Amino acid sequence: MTIKAHEKLLLTGAAGGLGKALRERLKANCSVLRLSDVQPFGEAAVGEEVVLADLADATAVNEMVKGVDAIIHLGGVSVEGPFGPILRANILGAYNLYEAARKHGVKRVVFASSNHVTGFYRQDQTITADHPPRPDGFYGLSKAFGEDLARLYFDRYGIETACVRIGSSFPEPRDRRMLATWLSYDDLHRLITACLTTPVLGHSIIFGMSDNAVTWWDNSRARHIGYVPKDSSDVFRDAVYARTPQPDLKDPVVQYQGGGFVVAGPFGH
Repeated sequence: MTIKAHEKLLLTGAAGGLGKALRERLKANCSVLRLSDVQPFGEAAVGEEVVLADLADATAVNEMVKGVDAIIHLGGVSVEGPFGPILRANILGAYNLYEAARKHGVKRVVFASSNHVTGFYRQDQTITADHPPRPDGFYGLSKAFGEDLARLYFDRYGIETACVRIGSSFPEPRDRRMLATWLSYDDLHRLITACLTTPVLGHSIIFGMSDNAVTWWDNSRARHIGYVPKDSSDVFRDAVYARTPQPDLKDPVVQYQGGGFVVAGPFGH
């Protein structure tokens, strides 16, 4: 049973893949779900509010945050690419969001970080949240900035944040790498619910993964969250192996946890 711990939640990035997956699920967590994205994505349903906002626009973000009790921040650029758009949406946008949270007294944020914060660790390593960031590109770099920004706003202003380093959240794993990184939509919702309802969140870094047998991430530092995944990539393993070739162990995409992100770019003009 989901605990309805908040009157009004804000979900940014509501038009994206994960936003769409969470839209119905998160209604169990609140009385009103405010949905936001930069582009129009339809009308509000019962129990919803829709607010359009560019994350780089401080005034728009301030209005977006006004009156909410907690924030699930998925908005921004979600793939590797040129620095300019990532700077605006992910770095300036995250700053604007935390400033708005500070001004409006919002004390809890679930920040969609990424496994690409640590993408240059090898696939034969198991890391904890205490390992230093090793971002695999501009996108991972922006999420490392977001984690540090969240820590600053916790230390100075008491805004608690769960920095969820999302692995690969899709209906099912698409390739062999995702057998280690997969996070089901239902487990993503369970994780967000745990972050919203745990008594003391603090500034926590949590790996967003299901209960996969093969994993590169040790989530023991996040026991205080109370997240218990119920899904696993293991049921897809045989099918994934059957449809994918044997990996080339000399390929950086296979060597490093970030996969294809470690070789993306450089991005010219």
